[in-house]
Amino acid sequence: MTPIVNRRLKDVAQPPPAVSSMTLAKPNKGFSRRNLPHLQVEEKTYFVTFATYRRWSLPESVREVIIRHCLYDHQTKLQVHGVVVMPDHVPMVFTPLKDKSGCPFSLSEITNGIKGSSAHSINKLLKRKGHVWQDESFDHILRSEETIIEKVEYICQNPVRQGLVKQVDDYPWLWRERIEGERDTAGGGCATKR
Repeated sequence: MTPIVNRRLKDVAQPPPAVSSMTLAKPNKGFSRRNLPHLQVEEKTYFVTFATYRRWSLPESVREVIIRHCLYDHQTKLQVHGVVVMPDHVPMVFTPLKDKSGCPFSLSEITNGIKGSSAHSINKLLKRKGHVWQDESFDHILRSEETIIEKVEYICQNPVRQGLVKQVDDYPWLWRERIEGERDTAGGGCATKR
């Protein structure tokens, strides 16, 4: 497993000595400004959360659209294990996959793709303009003692912890690979609950 560090494009040519044993992830297709370095390790699973701009509360009418955007590249760029669309943030658990040349898709390519395309759809649906998501996302590599199932169940408890529903299965804007994903496969699509 080779660690990968996402860096600004100008920094890609020369990795600093402290990370000389690391290899660089594919650069973003466009320039991306990041405040903190984001470590990426091949074949690891990530817990990623991105929040709405200024903690804007997402209308219920667009939450299903966000799930569809999160699942759009499922099994092509990433293996989605779970996603929950909360009123002001979206926690996801996923594993980046590799492209045809064997390079893993970068976290920023994945998250910027989801955030960019969903923001466009949200603004179009709501007939508005402007930011939808904060620039930065929180990402965390799952440690060996953390299982994917435990982390997915943790994020799915968010609506219960926030008092939005009494039981996880009552919340319509969540998707779990081992539950809804199995139903989707049997039905031939990537549908969400509802």
